[in-house]
Amino acid sequence: MEIFKKIQFEAAHRLPNCPPDHKCARLHGHSFVAELYLRGPVDPHAGWVMDFADVKKAFAPLYEQLDHQYLNEVPGLENPTSENIARWIWRKLKPTLPLLHRVVVRETCTAGASYDGRD
Repeated sequence: MEIFKKIQFEAAHRLPNCPPDHKCARLHGHSFVAELYLRGPVDPHAGWVMDFADVKKAFAPLYEQLDHQYLNEVPGLENPTSENIARWIWRKLKPTLPLLHRVVVRETCTAGASYDGRD
């Protein structure tokens, strides 16, 4: 069974590796949405794969690092593309959420990146 939890955070960034005249090279912000997908068996007693509150609790320290922050200043996110944010979240969460299967980061309602631990 696969479950997911969506978490929204607001943040500013710029993409330093873009050409200087590219719009993403300038400071701008997004209402990012992180989607955390977990896979595992449904516990026959609880009836769930994992309590959504526990997923949110595991993400809380990352939320504090991301929400209303300048992402370029977050260690490991010096080039905060959606791809790099998804990979960063995966690496930070996988040790505490072993059922984590995939991380999706949406920077707009039509654009984002998905990461499942494979590079």
